[in-house]
Amino acid sequence: MCGQSTYMKRQAQIPMPFSILSRTFRKGEAVAWHTHAESQVIFAASGTIQVYTESGRWFVPPQLALWMPARIPHRVDMLSDTELRMIYWHPSALQKWAPERPLDCIFALVATPLLRELILSAFKDDIPFEKAELAVRLILHELIETPDIPVFLPMPTSTIGRRVADLALADSRMHLGVSDLAIRAATSIRTISRMFPVETGLTFKAWRQRARIALAIDQLSAGRTISQVAADVGFGSTAAFSFAFRQVMKMTPTAFLHHLPIPVAPPT
Repeated sequence: MCGQSTYMKRQAQIPMPFSILSRTFRKGEAVAWHTHAESQVIFAASGTIQVYTESGRWFVPPQLALWMPARIPHRVDMLSDTELRMIYWHPSALQKWAPERPLDCIFALVATPLLRELILSAFKDDIPFEKAELAVRLILHELIETPDIPVFLPMPTSTIGRRVADLALADSRMHLGVSDLAIRAATSIRTISRMFPVETGLTFKAWRQRARIALAIDQLSAGRTISQVAADVGFGSTAAFSFAFRQVMKMTPTAFLHHLPIPVAPPT
């Protein structure tokens, strides 16, 4: 049977080789750092979550799902009221059912209508086990059909790098230039320019842009308009915001909003 942490009460169980878990969370609640022996899909049927790993964080609105391989330490923060759905695959089942694509790293993907319905169908009270198993197996194949979405924000590993990142994240409207951030972090522009590619794989400019888009995703998912979000995350125009959003997300803000799902009621 899949491992179960004390912070969650299993709402439904399906015999091996997979299991499911759903829970309602309030904004600000969190699932503490943990690992499990199973791989899983993490999906917010409604609400937006932030998943932390040791290397950074993932912003996951209801338009996306997150694949989490086994034995990776992670934490889940609720950025809004959330209906969380999780499906766990036992290692033997994953080995038997998984398609050819490697599933040994974390990635986010668009929750297509098919993927969303497959996930939600596994949680129906009256679904036969055989049908649930087919849905869970199909989910693994749907994972390889949808391109990854770059909503991962790698965090610097050094003390100075973390200090710069925290200051930049707190400055969502981009009031502070890199020179201001360097002064406040007690470092230099040259150090920041050299440090971020080494510690995050991104230039500081690209890292900050991705951070702004991640914040924009959260606000768009909360129902704010594109023009409101563009101003809130520091863009001079809606057009500039849309261009930057498309560079990161591979879709426009309008297309992203069209993926917003109908809210799902908690399971009875």
